[in-house]
Amino acid sequence: MKKVLHIGDVVGLAGCRFLQQQLLKIKSQHAIDFVIVNGENSAQGNGITKYSMEQIFSAGADVITTGNHCFKRREALNIYEHPSVIRPANYPAGCPGRGVCHVDFGPFQLAVINLSGTAYLDPLDNPFTRIEQLLKEIDTPNIFVDFHAEATAEKKAMGFFLAGRVTAVIGTHTHVQTADETILSEHTGYLTDVGMTGPETSVLGVSIQPALERFRFHYPTRFTESDSSCFCNGVIVSFDEKCGKCTKIERLIVR
Repeated sequence: MKKVLHIGDVVGLAGCRFLQQQLLKIKSQHAIDFVIVNGENSAQGNGITKYSMEQIFSAGADVITTGNHCFKRREALNIYEHPSVIRPANYPAGCPGRGVCHVDFGPFQLAVINLSGTAYLDPLDNPFTRIEQLLKEIDTPNIFVDFHAEATAEKKAMGFFLAGRVTAVIGTHTHVQTADETILSEHTGYLTDVGMTGPETSVLGVSIQPALERFRFHYPTRFTESDSSCFCNGVIVSFDEKCGKCTKIERLIVR
C-alpha cells in the first residue's frame, strides 16, 4: 500500500514558506510516498515563476500541477520544460509543456494528469474528451487527476466519469476545502476541492479589505497578500499500487 499527498493551491510567498516549514514533517508523520502540489498561484500576485517553482520543489514536492494561471507570467513558458511541472492537458496543441507526468518507481509506475474545467473558465478543449484520449495512452493503473475547475458540478461529473478508471480525482482552484471525500465505485478517491496553502484569515489568500472593495464597489483594486498566519490544506490518498485502487482518502489541515 502506498500514499500520495495532494496539496491545495499554494498562494504567494507566504504559502511557499509555510510549505517549506511543514511538508517534510507531514511526509514523515503520515509516511507519504509521493507529493503533488498545485503551484499555479505560488508567485506573488498569481501564476508560477522559476523562483516559486524552486521553493515548492525544495519543500519536498515531487510534481507541480497548475491551472488557469499557468501562463500568467511570461517566464512560465520556460518553466514547463521541467518534466515534473505540468499544465492542464486540454490546452491546445502547440502550447508549451505537457499535461501528464509519468513517474517510474521501479516495481510500479504512477501518472499525474492535470486538467482544466471549462465552466466559467477559459474555453479550452473539452476535458472529458481529452482525458478519454489520455487514458488510452497511459500504461499504469495508478492515475491521479488534478481537475482545476470552478464549478463544483463539473468536478462531480468528472469524478463519476472517471470512477473505476483512475486512482483519484482531486479538485483544485476554488481554495476552499470541501468535506465530501469519498471513494467512487469502490475504486476512485474523490474530493471536490482540496483547498489552499497560504494565509488563512484572507479572501482566498489575499488581504480582506481590497477584496471587499472589489465586491462592494466593482472598481479595479490591487490585491495584496494577506499577512495573517498560514495553514496548509491537503488530502492523503492511500492506494494499492498493484491495481490502482484507492483504499482510503482523508483530508488534512495543518495550522
